[in-house]
Amino acid sequence: MDSTSKRALSLLSHALVLFICFSSFLQLARPISDHTNLLYKNCANQTFSSPNKSHLQTLSILFHELVSHSLHSKFFKTIEGDDDMSIFGLFQCRGDISNEDCGNCVNTLPDVSSSLCKESMAARVQLYGCYMRYEPEGVSNMLLKHELVHKICGESKQVIPGFEEMRNGAFAALENAIETSGEQGFYKTKFKSMEVAAQCEADLEVCACGECVSSAVQIADVECGGAASGQIYLNQCFITYSYNFLPNGQATSGNSKSNNGNLKKVAIVLGGLAALGFGLIILLFIKARMKKEEDY
Repeated sequence: MDSTSKRALSLLSHALVLFICFSSFLQLARPISDHTNLLYKNCANQTFSSPNKSHLQTLSILFHELVSHSLHSKFFKTIEGDDDMSIFGLFQCRGDISNEDCGNCVNTLPDVSSSLCKESMAARVQLYGCYMRYEPEGVSNMLLKHELVHKICGESKQVIPGFEEMRNGAFAALENAIETSGEQGFYKTKFKSMEVAAQCEADLEVCACGECVSSAVQIADVECGGAASGQIYLNQCFITYSYNFLPNGQATSGNSKSNNGNLKKVAIVLGGLAALGFGLIILLFIKARMKKEEDY
């Protein structure tokens, strides 16, 4: 092997190492998707009486309809079956995730539901990014709209000065936004060091959505008290809130989100440069090999 080929091969190996390192860095900088993490499941105690092929087929068709519509919509509801057995079902994705993430999230729901709820006549499965529920037609009309379905309350590890006022201010801003400008029933905002979000079922009218969110806020105050974070899920809406800490216990500023964004931009630029350099060295290597063959 001549000196030109050796140099090109050496550059190629170094570039490969750099490319692998930058690729790993990009993976670390990329936000981790947790949209399919299970938050809770509610499975009815009643099961299909002597479930037969017809019942299972109706449920399978319902699941297929929900998944197929998740490719281009973040909310869909339908009824499948006949006079003997009709099943109502719907899905909804969080308003702040992409259509692709929505589709991926909903696509996992049928398997999760079948695994956890088996042959239940009604079920509700909530993942972080989406949820699905189904029940015999007509049952939804009997549900208590503002009934607490599930709660997740964080722990308050220390006394936070002015926390209650800050949380109440965040809730007030959230309620006002949902009632006046809640696009598709979803709203997310930051109030001082509190991050809050809320979402209603997409077919709820603005007033009904506002009432549901207000109920969730009242329940959060009672159920989670002084917890620094919480998630409250009602039948037709949910709210989440969290207080942001720095390692020293101080509240975060808006710079943390900006710094994360800058880190991702730097990682993308460096990764692009590494890929470009890798490509150029491959061309040099090929050119050296071709020159060597021509000399022979």
